[in-house]
Amino acid sequence: MSLDTGTGLDRSIDSLGDLFYPLFQRLFDEDGDFVDDVETKLAQARMSTTVELYLSRALAVGVLLGLVLWLLGTFVGYSLFALGIVSPDLFSTGARIPNETVVRLIEQVKVPLAIGIVGLVMGSIGFVTGFGTLVGIPYSRASGRKREINMLLSDSISFMYALSVGGLNQLEILQAMARADDTYGEVAREFQSIVQETEYFGTDYRNAIQEQAAETPSDDLSQFLTDMLSIVNSGGNMQAFLSDKKDKHMRTAKQQQEVTLDTLELFGEMYMTLSLFPLLLIIILVIMSMLGEAQSFMLYATVYGLIPITGVMFLVLVSTVKQDEPGDGYLDPSDGSDRVQETGDDGLFHLGLIERYVGEFGIFDRIKSREGTFRTKQLLRQPHHFFRDHPQFTLLLTAPAALVLLAFAGVSGAAPTTWGGMVQAPVWGTFVWIYVPLYLTLIPLGVFHEWNVRTRAAITGKLSDNLRKLSSANDTGQTLLESVDTVAETSSGKLADEFDVVYAKVNYGMSLRNALVEFNNKYHVPRLARTVKLISKAQEASSQITQVLTTAAQASENQDDIERERRSRTRMQVAIILMTYLTLLGVMAILKTQFLDVMAGLTEQASGGSGGGSQQFGGGIDVQLLSLLFFHAVTLQAILSGIISGYIRTAKLMAGIKFVVILQTIALAVWLVVG
Repeated sequence: MSLDTGTGLDRSIDSLGDLFYPLFQRLFDEDGDFVDDVETKLAQARMSTTVELYLSRALAVGVLLGLVLWLLGTFVGYSLFALGIVSPDLFSTGARIPNETVVRLIEQVKVPLAIGIVGLVMGSIGFVTGFGTLVGIPYSRASGRKREINMLLSDSISFMYALSVGGLNQLEILQAMARADDTYGEVAREFQSIVQETEYFGTDYRNAIQEQAAETPSDDLSQFLTDMLSIVNSGGNMQAFLSDKKDKHMRTAKQQQEVTLDTLELFGEMYMTLSLFPLLLIIILVIMSMLGEAQSFMLYATVYGLIPITGVMFLVLVSTVKQDEPGDGYLDPSDGSDRVQETGDDGLFHLGLIERYVGEFGIFDRIKSREGTFRTKQLLRQPHHFFRDHPQFTLLLTAPAALVLLAFAGVSGAAPTTWGGMVQAPVWGTFVWIYVPLYLTLIPLGVFHEWNVRTRAAITGKLSDNLRKLSSANDTGQTLLESVDTVAETSSGKLADEFDVVYAKVNYGMSLRNALVEFNNKYHVPRLARTVKLISKAQEASSQITQVLTTAAQASENQDDIERERRSRTRMQVAIILMTYLTLLGVMAILKTQFLDVMAGLTEQASGGSGGGSQQFGGGIDVQLLSLLFFHAVTLQAILSGIISGYIRTAKLMAGIKFVVILQTIALAVWLVVG
C-alpha cells in the first residue's frame, strides 16, 4: 500500500495554517490594504490558496523558524559565555553607580540579558525571513508571469489576427488561443481562465473577459482585453481591431527593447567601476604590506572572495533586466500521429515510437533491442552530430578525463600538491590545476554549443524572406503545400532543404500539420515554433492564407529588427567588459614586473646581496606568493568577464564559454612572460 506523501504534506500544511488562523485574525485586518494586495498577487500568480490560509501558513512558518533561531541564538549566546569566548567584563559600564544594590543587580542580569538579546535578535531574523519569504513568493511569481506575458503579447495578437483572417469567430479565437499554451505560455493560460469560466461556470464570455482584464498581472494585456471587450460589445470589426493592435504591440516590443538596452549600457559602465575596485584594493594592500602593515588575510579575501562575489552580483543584476526568450520551442503534438508525438527532446536513452509498445508482444522487445543497436551504431559512426544536438553530453567524457588527468598529475608529482609548492611554481601549478580541466571541459562544450547555435540560426536566418516568398506564391493561387514546394525549389540554404523534406513527407502520406510540427521539433527554436503554430493553425481552415503568411513574415521581420538592434548595442557592452578586463590584466602585469620585482631587487641589494627563491621585503610579503595571487585574480576575472559577456549577448550562460577560453588564454600567455 503506497502513501501519497505530497497529499499528506499538504494536509499538514493546511492544519498548520488552520492552527495559526486566530493569530492572522488578530494581526491583520481582512479588509485591509495589505491583505487585499496579497490576495491580488495570489490571483495573478495563479495560486489557488485563499489569502487567509496563505498568510496563516506564512505566520506559521515565520513563528516556527523564529522559534528555532531563537533557541539556537540563546544556545550560542550561552555557549559564548560558558566557554569563555566572550567575557562578562566586556559589558561593564564605565559610569560610576553609587548604589551597590544596583551594581550587583546589573552584574547579575547583564549576562542573561545579553543572551536574551542574542536570542531575540536571531528569533526576529527567523520570523522575518520565514514570513517574508512566503509572502514574497506570489509577488515573485506574478512578476515573472507579467514579464513573460509582455514578451509574448505581440506574437499572441498576431496569432489571433491570423485566426480572424482564417474566418474564426470571437469565441473560437479565444478557445484556440487557450489551447496554444505550448507556444504562447502565460498568455494562453490567461485565455484558458476565460474559456474555463464560460464552459464550466456558465459565465458569459464578455463578463469572463472583463474579470480576466482586472485579474491579469500585465497592464498591457489588461488594456488589450478591455479594448477587445469594447469591440465585442459594440459589434465592431474584430479583424481590423486585431490588425491595429498587432502593429501597435510590434512597435511596443521595439520600444521595450530600447529600454532594456539602455539599462544594459548603464550596467556596462557600472561594471567598469566594480571590476576595477578589487584591483585598487589589491594595490593598496600591497603598499600597506611594504610599509610593515601585513594584510595577507585581506589579500586572500580580495582575490578569492571579493572578485567572485562582485562578478556573481553583477551577473544577477544583469539577469533582472536581460530577458531570455520564453518557451522551449517544442510544439505539442498531442492531436497528431503517434510518430509525431514521439518527436522532441526525449533524452539519450529514449528510443522513440517503439517505447509505446514494449511489453505487449515479444516482437516489440526484439524491435527495441534492434533499435537500440541501430542507434548505438549511428552514434558511434557520427558522434559529432549527436554532440552538436546535445552539447552538454560532452561533459560525460571530458569531466572524467579531466579528473583522471588531475589525479595522475597529483600522484606522479608532475604538479604541486601543497600550497607551498603552488607558491614556488605559480604558473605551472595554476595551469595544471585550473587551466587544464577548464580547457578539457570548456573547449569541446563551447565548440559543439556554437555549432548547435549556428545550425539553428541557419533556419531562422532566412525565415522572414522565405515567409514572404510563401505569401507571394500562395497569393498566385497555389495551395500552401504547393507554395512550400515552390519556395524549396527557388531558394537555397538549410530552411529550403527542410521545406523540401516537409513536401516529401506530405507526398508520402503525412499531414501537412504533422510534417510542420516534426520539422519544428527538430530544431525547437521558440521563434520558429510561434511561426509554425500560426501557419499550421491557419491552414486547417483554408490553404489560401496569404494574409496569414504576410502576418507571420511581419512578426518575423520585427523579431529580426529587435535581434539586430540587440546585437549591435550589446556588442558595445561586451567590448567595454573585455577592454576593462584587458586593462586590469595589463595593470596587474605592470604591477608585478615594474613594482614588485624592482622593489624585491632593491631589497636584495640593500640586504647585502643575499638572495633566494622567494625574496621578501616590507612586512614579510612573499613576491612569489603575490605573483600567484595576482595570477589567480586575473584568472577568476577572466572566467567571470567571459560568462557575463556571453550572458549579455544572448541571455544564456553557455554563450560565454568562448569568451572564457579566449580571456583565460590571454591571461596565461601574459603570465608566462611576467610570472
